[in-house]
Amino acid sequence: MVFFVHKFICLSLLQDNYLEEAMKVRNLLEEFHGKHGLRPPTILGVREHVFTGSVSSLAWFMSNQETSFVTLGQRVLAKPLKVRMHYGHPDIFDRIFHITRGGISKASRVINISEDIYAGFNSTLRQGNITHHEYIQVGKGRDVGLNQIALFEGKVAGGNGEQVLSRDVYRIGQLFDFFRMLSFFFTTVGYYVCTMMTVLTVYIFLYGRAYLAFSGLDEGISRRARFLGNTALNAALNAQFFVQIGIFTAVPMIMGFILELGLLKAVFSFITMQLQFCSVFFTFSLGTRTHYFGRTILHGGAKYRATGRGFVVRHIKFAENYRLYSRSHFVKALEVALLLIVYLAYGYTNGSTTSFILLTLSSWFLVISWLFAPYIFNPSGFEWQKTVEDFDDWTNWLMYKGGVGVKGDDSWESWWDEEQIHIQTLRGRILETILSLRFFLFQYGIVYKLQLTGTDTSLAIYGFSWIVLVGVVMIFKIFTFSPKKSTNFQLMLRFIQGVTALGLVAALCLVVALTELSVADLFASVLAFIATGWAVLCLAITWKRVVWSLGLWESVKEFARMYDAGMGIIIFAPVAILSWFPFVSTFQSRILFNQAFSRGLEISLILAGNKANVEPSTF
Repeated sequence: MVFFVHKFICLSLLQDNYLEEAMKVRNLLEEFHGKHGLRPPTILGVREHVFTGSVSSLAWFMSNQETSFVTLGQRVLAKPLKVRMHYGHPDIFDRIFHITRGGISKASRVINISEDIYAGFNSTLRQGNITHHEYIQVGKGRDVGLNQIALFEGKVAGGNGEQVLSRDVYRIGQLFDFFRMLSFFFTTVGYYVCTMMTVLTVYIFLYGRAYLAFSGLDEGISRRARFLGNTALNAALNAQFFVQIGIFTAVPMIMGFILELGLLKAVFSFITMQLQFCSVFFTFSLGTRTHYFGRTILHGGAKYRATGRGFVVRHIKFAENYRLYSRSHFVKALEVALLLIVYLAYGYTNGSTTSFILLTLSSWFLVISWLFAPYIFNPSGFEWQKTVEDFDDWTNWLMYKGGVGVKGDDSWESWWDEEQIHIQTLRGRILETILSLRFFLFQYGIVYKLQLTGTDTSLAIYGFSWIVLVGVVMIFKIFTFSPKKSTNFQLMLRFIQGVTALGLVAALCLVVALTELSVADLFASVLAFIATGWAVLCLAITWKRVVWSLGLWESVKEFARMYDAGMGIIIFAPVAILSWFPFVSTFQSRILFNQAFSRGLEISLILAGNKANVEPSTF
């Protein structure tokens, strides 16, 4: 419902209204003539009522998170902090004030992707006054599916990245006093800056522990501390592992529960949310915000992402989830898992694997959340028929050759090209190059920890590892080489590939039998080469023009396809195993949906039977 009253305009796009609340609009408009500080108000803030919380557990999480922001958050931002802006809420604008000062919205489709908050910036910079009133509320439907939520948070995080680079925030920083500037920072871009720094701290800490493990300093420090009786040092080194950072984002929501519902109901609601994997959701959202905010800071180019805030709760195919979360969550989660495996293999844990698992439990929880949250919160995500169909769809998408006009939803090659669009400037390429160099740490450290190398620390050992890596690449090229030639040539090629495979197996057996190379060394070498290969891929993508001029781009594309296939198998295997057990799908439905939706889902599965191409979970 949209109101036009004389010189005022009420913005309530995509929002609902209630008859009893509409009766209060006249009282609300009178606030323009009231005293709200030194200046009359130019934007009247209104409370929202999020009514989609009963659809699913995700909708409940999002509803509670938004309720805490539009009640507890807004009242504090408006008074006493005086830093409230406009956040797409059903605020009422002083029309004459805004159209004579540049308009309500900004015109840019990139920098001002979060166009709503720039209306607040515009009002504040031109000596306006923004208030908040809770005696009137307007209904609003929030996102109810994980993909909708991720797209929305990605859009907001990218918009905040552009705000950091915008002239509006710079001007506000020049005009605000020190204390108001602190309030403004921690209630706008500062939230995303701190979120990104929190995740970066985890990476820096894990890479630091990996360095200590590779260099042997970890064992030396721990033994010296135990010898001197300095147990506080070990406690300080392991303190970070006990912290679960994802749940911290739910603290404002918990405080809102306590203020709105009381302590007892707040505790009950919090326990219920934990049973519905609330921590998994908030940890996953942490990675979403960090990825899109960090990418925008590095490369710019935030873009609008349509979420579609409908009540449609449907099964999302595996390939669609992989396309959406591959670079934002899966790659980063596997990197953290690799760091934890390296620390388990080479770090000093007092000989106790149990203590290592307990110390690294929060980090493993982050890995599991980032890898499997899209499938835990996916309707019918563990239903066997859907799993089989998803695997066929994913393999077809992975192997389908792209071309002119082919979208990323249909072809892996087109999607892979789209994922590189953000790297356009020389500054961005240099930053990506610097960040990619961290993966070489795995190869450099593991090479000198192999049983085959012993105590030799010469650079020749590291150089020889590169020769081995080049040999592995050449073998891969032999197995993937398939030109369109005659049948006789194809038979000869298959014969050469078979002989090469047998020779490779025989060579590995001989090397293990005749040298000090152990089976554990082989697995360690695989980990090192996987990380190094990913670093080479990142560098090749960053400097695409150079690689293209050398004629190596097609080879890089095939290696990238192999990596995506491997990551997909790692993620798909646990999902397929759990889909074997029917009770897992029933348990998931009970967790995700309320009783009505769960019953509807079960009935639709029964009616669907074994029919193919049936979407039983669309309501």
